[in-house]
Amino acid sequence: MAKAAVIPIVPVGQRAAPSPMPATWLARLGEAMRRHRRIILAIQWVVIVFYVVLVTVPAFLPLPETGATIVSNLTLAAQFVFWGIWWPFVIFTTLFAGRVWCGVFCPEGALAEHVSRFGLNRRVPKFIRWSGWPFVAFILTTVYGQLVSVYEYAQAALLVLGGSTLAAIAVGFLYGREKRVWCRYLCPVSGVFSLLGRAAPLQFKVDRQVWREHRPNFRLECAPLVDVKGMTGSSDCHLCGQCSGFREAVHLTARLPGSEVARLPDGEVSKWDARLVVFGMLGVAVGAFQWSSSPWFVMAKQALAEWLVDREWFGPLESDIPWWILTHYPEAGDVFTWLDGALVLGYIGAMALVVGTWISLWLALAGQLTKGPGDTWRHAARRLAYTLTPLAGLGIFLGLSALTVTLLKAEGLRFPWLGSARGMVLAVGVLWSLGLAWRQLHHRNAPPSRMAAALTCMAMAVVPVVGSWMMLFYVW
Repeated sequence: MAKAAVIPIVPVGQRAAPSPMPATWLARLGEAMRRHRRIILAIQWVVIVFYVVLVTVPAFLPLPETGATIVSNLTLAAQFVFWGIWWPFVIFTTLFAGRVWCGVFCPEGALAEHVSRFGLNRRVPKFIRWSGWPFVAFILTTVYGQLVSVYEYAQAALLVLGGSTLAAIAVGFLYGREKRVWCRYLCPVSGVFSLLGRAAPLQFKVDRQVWREHRPNFRLECAPLVDVKGMTGSSDCHLCGQCSGFREAVHLTARLPGSEVARLPDGEVSKWDARLVVFGMLGVAVGAFQWSSSPWFVMAKQALAEWLVDREWFGPLESDIPWWILTHYPEAGDVFTWLDGALVLGYIGAMALVVGTWISLWLALAGQLTKGPGDTWRHAARRLAYTLTPLAGLGIFLGLSALTVTLLKAEGLRFPWLGSARGMVLAVGVLWSLGLAWRQLHHRNAPPSRMAAALTCMAMAVVPVVGSWMMLFYVW
């Protein structure tokens, strides 16, 4: 069991003065998280054991037989837990409660931090600190997961999730001491969580004046490498609670959802964050969820297959491909050819290009309309891209929860209200994003006429995103 993070600094011969009790229940919750760190560590180890069992054991079991259910079959149960409950609600809770998943529950982060206690403690090299890794890792993991059918097969889940976990352990062993270098720079979903955390209504807020007036009251080590003194938001904070009460200046507080996005400082605007929202969460992710249900995909596959057969080019139609490259489960009747793989890549790539380019053009126009003195249209457009985070996050939640519904329908459950619920979630995402855009422009004192024009541009930007989800849920 790890040592407690709280080490009082008390002059010799004196008693430690009790810290004043924070005024709000949220602040008291943050204090409780710090004081009872051992409970959080115990929760993390329980989650780790649960995670390891559900990831590894089903991969060595035979495929579920016809008629198997999530109650009677461990493989289906694990599939339901991971992709039907775990990931949809990780996305949902991060958007509405911040990165508490990262700080309290995530098995990868906990393992990386634990291993780093006994690792080599090397300095983090510059190439690892490149700000584009979260974007690249999200794209590669999402696309590769589709090629090997990570949602459907336990072997693929072990490869993707287990591979990510081993990489986190290796990075933790090599770099930092009691730090989460993997989480900060390389985790495939760290960029997504960082964006969602900005929109969440919870944060550990730092009072700079109180910070200067009080001496340290315990030793502070931030595992995700956040500069606590300079912390202004929740993008990198894991809400683990270890800094709560430091210098009597750091407390868990509530805020208006999206307020960090509405008042985003110019220095925190990142081109990679903007690309992740526009081309990743609103482009690649939508294409990944959509291709398997798309009649356009089927028509393209049939047309290309006929064209290849007519010319006796049978190589792209071969299916004797290892399962870790393309989906290959003959016993389940699920086998990808090279053509299938190419079309999956093509469909996701086309969706990302079309949707991302459309959004980028309207963002550019909105940025041109509302750029301030000393600002550029490109910088203003990137800042506005952050306002699309709620729509992107709720869209991913809808896509992941589609598997939840599919698995429960296989159990005989029916949801007559499902269409209305999905429509409401999508509407909340659109209105929340447009509301954030208005708040951001208002905060930057954009002229009313230009603000109205910019909001029209933002509404036009989300049209293909809404249309894609409507096609998936209501047409196909």
